Amino acid sequence: MCFVFALGLLTPRLVIVVLWLFTDYMSRAFTTWIWPTLGFFILPTTTIAYAIAKNAFSTPTGAIKAGGVIVIVLGVIIDFGLIGRGRGIAKRRGDREYS
Repeated sequence: MCFVFALGLLTPRLVIVVLWLFTDYMSRAFTTWIWPTLGFFILPTTTIAYAIAKNAFSTPTGAIKAGGVIVIVLGVIIDFGLIGRGRGIAKRRGDREYS
């Protein structure tokens, strides 16, 4: 169970690193390095979702279309699900460690 949790936390970060090192996908979505770096540590799936929305679901002027907004919202939901899930399991089991 711990391995699955660790894999869930590391996979989006690995994707960000691969995209940053081997493609220009992240640099087309972000004009500065600050936001993807913060996203790497805080909300990695949302950062990837924003890059997808900006590259695949944007208008020629740079505005994000409705499909892109849906992708970003799904990224936020996934990130908050990964962060909050461990606490919910611990509370249901009755562990006092996470209280």
